[in-house]
Amino acid sequence: MMTGMSNHDPANAVFVARGLTKIYRMGEVEVQALRGIDLTLYRGEMVVLLGPSGSGKSTLLNILGGLDAPSGGEVYYLDHELTGASEADLTRFRREYVGFVFQFYNLIPSLTARENVAAVTEIAPSPMRPEDALGLVGLGNRLDHFPAQLSGGEQQRVAIARAVAKNPAVLLCDEPTGALDSATGVVVLEVLEKVNRELGTLTVLITHNAGIADMADRVIRLSDGQIAEIRTNAVKKAAHELSW
Repeated sequence: MMTGMSNHDPANAVFVARGLTKIYRMGEVEVQALRGIDLTLYRGEMVVLLGPSGSGKSTLLNILGGLDAPSGGEVYYLDHELTGASEADLTRFRREYVGFVFQFYNLIPSLTARENVAAVTEIAPSPMRPEDALGLVGLGNRLDHFPAQLSGGEQQRVAIARAVAKNPAVLLCDEPTGALDSATGVVVLEVLEKVNRELGTLTVLITHNAGIADMADRVIRLSDGQIAEIRTNAVKKAAHELSW
């Protein structure tokens, strides 16, 4: 059992979003993906974004990560305004500050685990050694294996090593256990928990799986493009205590 963080001093704010909206136009149809999101995320937090498909979770994560731009509102990363930033600035932001983990591992099949991680560390300003990143996720003995020689859970752990090897301030994870069975998923969540604890990386994890929310400092539930609830876990469960 770990006690939740209450380090919500404004000085520790990493992301501040105000009045975020996002409208997608599909032909004549407008889809309102976000309808006025106000949110502050803090240094070192483990945050779970919870909600059904279509609630706006991925859209919000992509805007925070500089992969998408809002239709209205403002987003700040520390004292940098992301809204209205140039494409070059957003590319630099993603490269230097943000690690992404998706449901599908997106590893390069012709590269070993070590080479997949090195592909990112070569362009990062202050990276870890690929061997150290793979050691952190428990794959120090699989450095020279190709993705096809690794299980799904091991491939996802390589993807996490690749994301954290650039020493990002923020780790954004979109359904990182979505393609895995629950036992393998717990192993992957243990890795994210360890990264959050040992590196102090603000970690935001999207899931539609309510069981995973127990490992968060805060749980933000989205519904129909709006924040329906923000709750703080007084006591966090360790990943190995979760079940779903």
